[in-house]
Amino acid sequence: MSFKKAYIPYGQYWSTPFSRWQMSFQNLHAIKFAADITTRFLNEREISPNDFDELIFGITIPQLYCFYGGPWLASMIGAEHVTGPMISQACATGTNTISLAAQNIETGTNKNVLVVTADRCSNGPHLVYPNPQAPGSTVDAESWVWDNFSRDPFAKNSMIQTAENVVKEVGITKKEQDEVTLLRYNQYQDSMKDNRAFQKKYMIDPIEVKDRSGRKVLATVEGDEGIYPTTMEGLSKLRPVLPEGTVTYGTQTHPGDANCGVIVATKEKADQLRKRDDVEIRIVSYGEHKTKKGYMAMAIVPAAKKALDNAEITIKDVSVIKTHNPFAVNDVYFCREMDIEWKDMNNYGSSLIYGHPQAPTMMRIIIELIEELVEKDGGIGLADGCAAGDTGAALVLEVKVE
Repeated sequence: MSFKKAYIPYGQYWSTPFSRWQMSFQNLHAIKFAADITTRFLNEREISPNDFDELIFGITIPQLYCFYGGPWLASMIGAEHVTGPMISQACATGTNTISLAAQNIETGTNKNVLVVTADRCSNGPHLVYPNPQAPGSTVDAESWVWDNFSRDPFAKNSMIQTAENVVKEVGITKKEQDEVTLLRYNQYQDSMKDNRAFQKKYMIDPIEVKDRSGRKVLATVEGDEGIYPTTMEGLSKLRPVLPEGTVTYGTQTHPGDANCGVIVATKEKADQLRKRDDVEIRIVSYGEHKTKKGYMAMAIVPAAKKALDNAEITIKDVSVIKTHNPFAVNDVYFCREMDIEWKDMNNYGSSLIYGHPQAPTMMRIIIELIEELVEKDGGIGLADGCAAGDTGAALVLEVKVE
């Protein structure tokens, strides 16, 4: 799908730090945490919650009372008149929510949409499903996070096995994965320079984590949490996770906890809200694809090509590329198929390094894409990533700097 009328006002977006699972954000209710941060963002930007005519909420891991989703979140931030859908598309949730907001702007359904994504991989829920037909009326049960990471009910494999399937089919070495991972780590270090100057363009912090009483501060989070120093020597020593495999714990991402938000609006509203009058950001197109079962990393290429086709451009027209790369395999495969160099994408970091809290992941990637395009005085950007179910989703944006 292509868009002509959907815009993102410059600077009107945020991401919390990404915290590795079972660290500082592990006990925060993801929706209440998102409400607190959204309220903080709106207050700092002096934006009234009454300015929005829709709230689209992306979440993939159930939280207590998440049945009430977007309307509950809207009420907690003071937008009691606002409603909207709750979207769950695994790792592609951030891309899909922004695309849906753009569709509603494009059709004239809404003029100013707040899109929020939130998830907590830590301490994931354990769900029980009654099954009267089971022997002795026992129940079906699942650990939402761990079991779904470990087994696709259709493809009958784990997430990591999908990466190994691509490795085997196209011939990707462990050495290539190690080299890409080290490059991505070094690119992330660029976002830490000058007292995290790049990250501070969009990241809300410091964040105080308090106890249940709300009085005692348990931790203060400033910047991403739980990123391990990475060297080639260290990567080369790691053994593959699966027998006869190639993917190590060093060349895959880690689960995390976080939330993000983006405002999507008409041109007129975006012009009113943007923090810089010389920057215009337009959502250009969206593309998604499902590849053959068990080969998730392959879905990113046709998804990108569909988004580029919908924008009536080619990869050569793109100035900045950012990807969700849960495995280094993804980037090796993407670069081979799209004929680009590893170094020509994922500047300032990617989810391979700073973690993967599911719904917020692609939204942060899109936010970073925007900021890098602004830094380059404009251009076309492509944000792309795979998702559970052997799918991929991509978004094309255009930034103009006068």
